[in-house]
Amino acid sequence: MEIQHFFDQATSTLTYVVHDGGIGIVIDPVLDYDPKSARTTVRSAEAVARYIDHRHLSIPYVIDTHAHADHLTAMPFFKKRYGSQTVTGSRVGEVQRSFRDIYNLGADFPIDGRQFDILLDEGQDLEVGSFRIRAMHTPGHTPAHMSWQVEDAVFVGDTLFMPDYGTARCDFPGGSADQLYDSIQRIYALPDSTRLFMCHDYQPGGRELCFVTTVAEQKQSNVQLRQGTTKQEFLKLRTARDAKLDMPALILPAIQINIRAGEFPKQEANGTAYLKIPLNVF
Repeated sequence: MEIQHFFDQATSTLTYVVHDGGIGIVIDPVLDYDPKSARTTVRSAEAVARYIDHRHLSIPYVIDTHAHADHLTAMPFFKKRYGSQTVTGSRVGEVQRSFRDIYNLGADFPIDGRQFDILLDEGQDLEVGSFRIRAMHTPGHTPAHMSWQVEDAVFVGDTLFMPDYGTARCDFPGGSADQLYDSIQRIYALPDSTRLFMCHDYQPGGRELCFVTTVAEQKQSNVQLRQGTTKQEFLKLRTARDAKLDMPALILPAIQINIRAGEFPKQEANGTAYLKIPLNVF
């Protein structure tokens, strides 16, 4: 099994291609979005596609760990180009329900996850060539958040960051620091040598990009949640930090795209699709 990363500097996001040389998956792809012009491009997705094409890979699945608040998903690009099925966690409907109301999308907006091709529950597998990818429900950042395990590697999404940065925020609708603590304890219960691949690296202090660590390293040195950190200590720290955080720069456009599995809203009579900006809500 091979793992290739792609880093989007604008959103500090890691996208991964996991493959066995003939068949693979894409995890957490990025659709480029310019907030000044509201224009989208597929520059980041094309970089991933060049890698896929060079290695003549088939890509049956494109997977999101959760409905991201900091970037738009490029799932539809891979579905159109490679026939990939879109995959996420089975509880995404809970996120859709919350944001359907926030964006006033109407009672006819589906909140059962049908926008995605495949919804996986805790412990379910997908076979991908010579390896399997297993769903690991790790709520806290969002109620539907899934980490994805492939052999000795776990793609943790926004559950954890590198040890020098800490853990995910929990102040979005449906978020829970209590649940995040429990989810991280599940990850910490994996073998110490398990590799953990980050969805983001914010490069604190200007250090070089780092995106993979181990369970042992996280338990020993995560600045917010080490092995001996109690739940009460973590809840106090996480709640205080979340109260001081700004909202992600792209949350308003990103969420309403991502709960649609990356598809844009229906074009209006003039042929243009529009996003909504809820005033005085966040």
